[in-house]
Amino acid sequence: MFVLAEMKDVIRVTPEHFHQSLTESITTLLNRKLANKVVVLNVGLCIALFDITHIGHSYIFPGDGSSHTEVKFRYIVFRPVLEEILIGKIRSCGREGVHVTLGFFDDVLIPVNALQHPSRFDETEQAWVWEYPKEDGEKHDLFMDAESLPTGPPGSDCPVQSVAPYKIVGGINEPGLGLLTWWEAPEADDDGDENEEQENQE
Repeated sequence: MFVLAEMKDVIRVTPEHFHQSLTESITTLLNRKLANKVVVLNVGLCIALFDITHIGHSYIFPGDGSSHTEVKFRYIVFRPVLEEILIGKIRSCGREGVHVTLGFFDDVLIPVNALQHPSRFDETEQAWVWEYPKEDGEKHDLFMDAESLPTGPPGSDCPVQSVAPYKIVGGINEPGLGLLTWWEAPEADDDGDENEEQENQE
């Protein structure tokens, strides 16, 4: 999910940062420039600076009071691989699918064709419902955590909308994926079944 990407850049340190050490000012400026952005194609979403591996000479050009320093560094990047399993929470539901948040990253979409089947969208609850058979043969509606829908900031009636720099499309239409409660087996029942089998064998 997270990788260390080796990068290099020329950092312009303005005079307002001269009271800091060069390493501190470069760290501040790199995080300001890269954090929460997709700046390099096919690298991923930049999270935070890991370390600085090399600081070159600093130069001050005529007419510019800032110093320009070539820096080599390693940056923590969010880049999940294909078919990787991620655990998140449902942020919202809509006709286009289910939006999931990972806590630090909110732009994960599970489209309609990647939901468990048979699924339907409930207009009243504004949530997707998965109808799965119970042991007695009846159908059971399981709402996909509709209580976790966002309410937006205080004093607002709608969630905040923003342009996502990076999006992930996921799926939960395979065994073992989806809400964790779908696949939790009660331990007490398993122990009871084992005891009954032992009694029958005796």
